[in-house]
This record gives sequence, structure tokens and C-alpha cells, in this order.
Amino acid sequence: MKKLFVIIGCLALGNQAVAEAPLGLPELPVPADNPQTIEKIALGSRLFNDIRFSSTGDVSCATCHVAEKAFTDSPLSVSEGINKLNGTRNAPTVVNAAYNKTQFWDGRSPDLEDQALHPFLNPVEMALPNHDVLLATIRGDSAYVRAFRDVFGISRPRDISMNEVTMAIAAFERTQVSGNSPFDRWYFGGQQDAMNEAAIRGFAVFLGNGRCVSCHTVEQDFAVFTDHLFHNIGVGINDIQDRVPELASAFQVAKNAGMDVDIAVLSDADTSHLGRFAVDDQLSSMGAFKTPTLRNIAVTAPYMHDGSLATLLEVVEHYNNGGVTKPDDPVNAFLSGGIRPLNLSEQEIDDLVIFMESLTSPQFAGIATASTAQRPSHGGAE
Repeated sequence: MKKLFVIIGCLALGNQAVAEAPLGLPELPVPADNPQTIEKIALGSRLFNDIRFSSTGDVSCATCHVAEKAFTDSPLSVSEGINKLNGTRNAPTVVNAAYNKTQFWDGRSPDLEDQALHPFLNPVEMALPNHDVLLATIRGDSAYVRAFRDVFGISRPRDISMNEVTMAIAAFERTQVSGNSPFDRWYFGGQQDAMNEAAIRGFAVFLGNGRCVSCHTVEQDFAVFTDHLFHNIGVGINDIQDRVPELASAFQVAKNAGMDVDIAVLSDADTSHLGRFAVDDQLSSMGAFKTPTLRNIAVTAPYMHDGSLATLLEVVEHYNNGGVTKPDDPVNAFLSGGIRPLNLSEQEIDDLVIFMESLTSPQFAGIATASTAQRPSHGGAE
């Protein structure tokens, strides 16, 4: 299968690789202490795809973030690690993750570099006993040793550390950016025929009656489609709402005793549904999860942190019901204040779905066609 491990939109300036932001996206944020270089990106790509960095020797970062699936593992609801073990969370796309202000659904990592540390050790992901196993593999591989010398100036293999490993992986991930969708060409590029009438009506719903833009933000000259905040929208938490005091109390006791939060939230569904509360211990964060980007949303089904909603139509209906799957389901006590019934018409719902399908970038358009083939459509972006 043709691989998509490409360095997207980079210009070589000396030994620097500076990403050109595609239409609809702002300048790529790059940490001052981890500048992009062509060589570092190539090293990061190899690390990202190396299955030796798992206890079974058959799982890599790319197992859950498949390039041909827009760097997700769609159609899985939750990711599978070693021995097909199921976690509790749906794999978020790596595409445009460089713009996130925190990583993971609950924001427990501040950046891509920190995020890259954790899957190697999580028992339901790659399940290494420690990072020394990974480092031993790298230090014993002559090609890796040369690459780390060339990229980081490390002359002795024993001096290669996880700091350099995660910097390289993050550099590769920062090349996975995509814009230039039909919406971008219509809204930011002024191409009037880039979206059809249904998608244009859907954007009006997005801004108006749907109130989607409150969290999935659109700026004057770019749109990352997220406010980077955490909201309880009634997914997951609704299933445990009668047990929240008991679960929260038990979680805090275990956390104070030294429990690894990263392992806990991926190993137990009830703990996972606590959301941002598991990270910041604030009751206002109970059941809250990060607002995901809507870019390429049509190719990354299923949806929500637990993959419990199969289609974009189900997602819109959930919001239309005011944060419950069925209109008569009870609303959880921690529901974010802005979540309430929308009273959208069927036409508005359909148009809103079609608008979201217009957010697919050209390199993923073939996946979008496959993912929406089962749903009757009024016609998507042209």
C-alpha cells in the first residue's frame, strides 16, 4: 500500500525545514528548542513507524495513527494495542495536532514531545517495561546511531536519550498538517464554487442555530476549529452519572497514592469517562473532554472520546437533543452550560453534516468518499 509519510509543505532554508501553512491554517507553532530540520523529520518518521518499540514487536505509533486513515485507526471505536488489547479512548488524528495547546483527549500532556513518551509504556498500548528497552534497540542499530549523530550531534550511542527520541517524533508529527479544504477555498480563498448550496447553508447553521462555532472556532484568516478547552457534552459521563461521587472519590484516593493517570484512564472505561477531572481534580472538569478539530472529520469516524457515535449525523443529533443520545435520556449534572436542545430541523441537520464534509483536505478526499458512501447525501463539497 502506498505510504503517505510525506513532509508536507516544507521549504529547506539551510538545514532548517520551515512548514508553509496551507490555506486556512495559521503559521505552524514550532518550539524554539526543537526546530524543524529535514533530517530530524526523517528520523522521526522512522521512529514513529518502528514496531520494535513494543513488547510484542508488532505495534508502533503508526498502528493507531495510520497514514492512509488520516492518521487514525478508523473504524475502531477505541484503539488496540499489543495482543489486540482494547484501550478506552478513540485515537485522535495526528493531522494538525501541532496546533493543539494540549495533547490527548483530557489534555494530560502539554505538547507533542511529552505525549510521545507515554504510549511506549502503557500496558494496553506498546507495553514496554521502561524506556531503556527502546533506547537499547536504538543504540544497537547503526543506522539510528548515525542519524542521532547527524541530527543531534550525539557521538556516543549511550548518550542517546528519550529527550532526543521524542523531539524527533514530534518534528515528524508537525509535518502532518492539512488545510486547503473546499471550505478553505470558499471562505478564505474566495472560490465561490468550492462549496455547494447545501454546504453553504450548513455553514450558516454552524454559525447560527447550531452554535457550533462557540467551541469549534473560526477566525478572520484561519480556522483550527477548536477552542482548546474542555467541555462536558454528555458523552460517557451519562453512563456513570449515578456513580460519579463514588468513582471520583476512589480515583482521587488512588491518584494520591501514586496511581499512574495515563495507565488508569486507558485501562478502565469508568475512569476514562471522568475526563479532564482525572488530570486537574476540578469538579467543573468532570466528564469534560477537549474540543477536537473538525478538520477532516468526515474521514475519522467514529466520534467522541470513546468512539460511541458512529456517524456525523449521530453527532449532530446528540447535540440537537441537548447532550443526550435519546431525547428523553436524563441530563448529567455536570453538563457544560452551553449544551442545550438546538431544535434544528431535519434540513438544518443534513446541511450541517454536509458542511462538515467540506472540511476534508484534498489528500484525504478519497477516504471521505469511502466513509460517507453508506449515508444518503444531498451532495457534498464540489
